[in-house]
Amino acid sequence: MADTGASPLPPTSPAHSPLSRAEHFVWLTARVLEQRRFAYHFLRGDADAVETALAAYRNEDEGYGHALEPDLRGPVSQPLHTGHALRVLDSIGRCGGQRVERVCRYLTSVSTADGALPAIHPSQRGYPTAPFVPIVDDPPSELLATGPVVGLLHRNEVWHAWLFRATDFCWHAVDSLDKSHPYEIEAAVAFLDSAPDRSRAKAAADRLGRMVREHRLAALDPERLEAFPVASGYAPGEHHFPHDYAKTPESLARAWFTDEEMSRSLDHLADEQEADGGWPVRWRQWAPGTALECRPMVTIEALRTLRAYGRPIG
Repeated sequence: MADTGASPLPPTSPAHSPLSRAEHFVWLTARVLEQRRFAYHFLRGDADAVETALAAYRNEDEGYGHALEPDLRGPVSQPLHTGHALRVLDSIGRCGGQRVERVCRYLTSVSTADGALPAIHPSQRGYPTAPFVPIVDDPPSELLATGPVVGLLHRNEVWHAWLFRATDFCWHAVDSLDKSHPYEIEAAVAFLDSAPDRSRAKAAADRLGRMVREHRLAALDPERLEAFPVASGYAPGEHHFPHDYAKTPESLARAWFTDEEMSRSLDHLADEQEADGGWPVRWRQWAPGTALECRPMVTIEALRTLRAYGRPIG
């Protein structure tokens, strides 16, 4: 190509902003759903387009499958896929009405004897699955799967019979936690941030925040990561930071961290954007396709978190 003599764009131009770099990454690598989500959140895209893309993952049982959560391959509906679908619907203001009532019927059908959700339903057996995800014939209820779903439904004022026992399970699970790991704590926060009993939720969150600090479950200084242990079974370097727990300033988990700690955490999040415009996946990777599919999802959430805290993204 001939030299036009044009000056290169300065580093501070909109073309070099975190958002524009991420946009290039998303168009280059993302699934249609993440392309539509990016357009909705950052380019004034249409919610209908997001919902149409999400519908491709819905099954006849009203659950969601088809590797919506990339670490679970295959067509079958799973609680983790369906929780992901509800998060997408919540993010576009569509988590309600008959579509969610139908989802609740699916949740009822796969619940355990105590009315809550297993992380993995045995129907996943026979399909490619991340090696760190166990499949058992009679799986127990898990706060990891149930907490975020219950929280989302309460936040959207969904009332369904399934919610009553599932909410009781979440309270019991949260109140029983005396040791945990970051993903389970994040699931507890997702429940507590929208639990109807606000005084009880705040008291429970205060206790969990003390646990997070005492057990060093949050990397409070990104310059000294060696001081914060990685949880058992996690990938090397799979640290969790204050912004992972408090994804918005309104979260109950925000009170767990000082302004300085949160500022360092957000600085670290901003600095993690890679040369291709995307953010990295910190959890264990086991197949090339899953890593490719996860990075746009992580990139969208990183940008949403930075924007929620008022950080400039472009």
